Amino acid sequence: MSTSGSVLQVGPLKPSLAKTLADDYAARTLPESSAERAAFLAEHGADVTAVVTSGRTGVDAGLIAALPNLGAVINFGVGYDTTDVEAAAARGVGVSNTPDVLTDCVADTAVGLLIDTLRQFSASDRYVRAGRWPVDGSYPLTRQVSNTRVGIIGLGRIGSAIAHRLTAFGCTISYHNRHQVPDAPYAYAASPVDLAGGVDVLVVAAAGGDGTRGLVSAAVLDAIGPQGYLVNIARGSVVDQEALVSALVNGRLAGAGLDVFADEPKVPEELFALDNVVLLPHVASGTVQTRAAMEALTLRNLDSFLATGALVTPV
Repeated sequence: MSTSGSVLQVGPLKPSLAKTLADDYAARTLPESSAERAAFLAEHGADVTAVVTSGRTGVDAGLIAALPNLGAVINFGVGYDTTDVEAAAARGVGVSNTPDVLTDCVADTAVGLLIDTLRQFSASDRYVRAGRWPVDGSYPLTRQVSNTRVGIIGLGRIGSAIAHRLTAFGCTISYHNRHQVPDAPYAYAASPVDLAGGVDVLVVAAAGGDGTRGLVSAAVLDAIGPQGYLVNIARGSVVDQEALVSALVNGRLAGAGLDVFADEPKVPEELFALDNVVLLPHVASGTVQTRAAMEALTLRNLDSFLATGALVTPV
């Protein structure tokens, strides 16, 4: 295990992981207030060799600079766009994440969101609970899921798992990626606009970060069109949220299923009244089984780094 103070927790973590870090690794926690943080870093910054954080918090260039002996940023989560990977690389600091272990649950969530959005099950549930069925009669007809055309932005581990599931629904799958995926059995689109123009549902499964910021632009949303739907289980930053809200409010999109937002936990209030929009609080990987596997892999990365200087799943 580590020497006292060599492990630093940055931001909130799963309670059992935070407890293990404190109990078994004598980890300190970085204070949240800037004044306390500056004092803490002045006193303890040189002791820290490993940081454990999450994709919601991350480690920026300023914090990397304040930790002169940092060797690794260990990220609980598959997304690491909140960590300045370039600044880490420039300092020779390794960064790890927790890939694979959350693929199934995130893909399940994407399919669940797609079904709920097209069939409006959440809205139908509210309809029943509000006592409207006996008064207003049958719920309006909705959109079939099977045999629809689905475009996926980002055909990595998660995107491929989504495609695999939707193939069983008889959906026609196409995708856009930075590079065409060799041997992928799906049609490739050269741009997000090209992809969006030929599908009924666009699913966003791309990594976050500056390289994909605003990738789903107003032009892409317009290409999906008033009969089409958007599902996002990636990062809020990948979609132009202002353009998305405008398209939904003004009927230029048929609906959206969203697990992520640009400024979490804030969600645009204009969406609250729309029955064609399903809003989830970033729960795609939020199952007991997946979070336990993520925690175990996080600790494996930490143990490996402290013992050998190498990470199990470097990014």
